[in-house]
Amino acid sequence: MQRGRGWTIKTEQKTNEDSDMTIHLNHTIVSARDREGSAQFLSDILGVAAPETVGPFAIVQIGETSLDFVETEEEIHPQHYAFSVNEAEFDAIFQRIKDRGLSYWADPSRRNEGRINTWDGGRGMYWDDPNGHLLEIITRPYGSGGTTTDNPHPLVGENS
Repeated sequence: MQRGRGWTIKTEQKTNEDSDMTIHLNHTIVSARDREGSAQFLSDILGVAAPETVGPFAIVQIGETSLDFVETEEEIHPQHYAFSVNEAEFDAIFQRIKDRGLSYWADPSRRNEGRINTWDGGRGMYWDDPNGHLLEIITRPYGSGGTTTDNPHPLVGENS
């Protein structure tokens, strides 16, 4: 295990195939000003199936989990949504972001604009959705490189 700022990263985790765990995140609700537009934005950028409208929700299915966009006039409290992708998916998503002229960053604090990170021997980047939610794609889970990788995640590397 590696320790970060008051938290622990398990570097050798069991997969669900190795345990009896059957818990999976099924869905989460995402607040939006324009549910259809926001859901379409996400599905277009990620290259997944078009959203399905069910009741008050525009649903984007990503693997076993769905992001259910609901329209609101109330204040939207930005959330962070991170997606694990393979190298080819990263390239395709990154190209769609650049083609749209969207701003992107290497870090969640939005300090390194126009750059991607290479933490843990993978690649990662952040961008905003139309409602201010911070979206992220990564090719390796943060902390998975431990402290021996050439470029450990900053929260892991700072305490090594």
